[in-house]
Amino acid sequence: MNEYSFVKGHGTENDFVLVPDAGGKHELQPGQVALLCDRRAGLGADGVIRVVRTDATDDPAAVAARGEATWFMDYRNADGSLSEMCGNGIRVLGRYLATHADVDPRSPLPVATRAGTKVLTFADGDPLGEITVDMGAPALLGDTTVSVGDRSWPAVHVSMGNPHAVAFVDSLEDAGPLTTAPGHDAEVYPDGVNVEFVVRRGEHHLAVRVHERGSGETRSCGTGACAVAVAAAVADGAERGTAYVVDLPGGTLRLVWTEDDRVLMTGPAVLVAEGLTRL
Repeated sequence: MNEYSFVKGHGTENDFVLVPDAGGKHELQPGQVALLCDRRAGLGADGVIRVVRTDATDDPAAVAARGEATWFMDYRNADGSLSEMCGNGIRVLGRYLATHADVDPRSPLPVATRAGTKVLTFADGDPLGEITVDMGAPALLGDTTVSVGDRSWPAVHVSMGNPHAVAFVDSLEDAGPLTTAPGHDAEVYPDGVNVEFVVRRGEHHLAVRVHERGSGETRSCGTGACAVAVAAAVADGAERGTAYVVDLPGGTLRLVWTEDDRVLMTGPAVLVAEGLTRL
């Protein structure tokens, strides 16, 4: 067994174990990730982020980002599977870099991910302030269907670098306990999909429950909130630049789909613990 440093944090209660590995010496295996995320036998989390420099890993996404980003977010779902991107996780990573690494929060912070390089901005240059992430351009990929038990709903296929199916429902209780992944079209989503169930709370104000592939129902999903805001803006015929508020069980995120086709996500990130663990 090897000893690893860790930091635990969350963004709107979507929680993560960060493994600092600037020099790229600790490539984590799926079983190690699953153990870290186990809420009884491990530290407990919705996912694991290995914090590594782009010049210290041969991951193709990190290699491609060398020269534009110093840091790479090596993100894994709770079951150990790779994921392209995590909107809440990248804010937690940004908080860690601003407080534990040689990063100046007064300047925009580019971070490489498997969904491209994302740029973080700290409110008022405060390392403890809210963080806005330029999540890039969304892709609207047509209509699909999701189901829970014997009920089904039309959904919108949105990509934020990772796949989402956004379904508007009458009540968030319609989704049931979400103990298993909702049914979806395996041809459209061969690697699984994040499913968002959405209700309207008011003008440009939405509430959401999310089942994340590889993790189950989570208290929040940053990319899911982005996908929901995009789907709602299209359904509403809203002008670009319209701000949406998205309530999730763990907190609230603010989203803007800009004139230049970028989705900006703003929300908190909190570090709650750090220490050593053995794997």
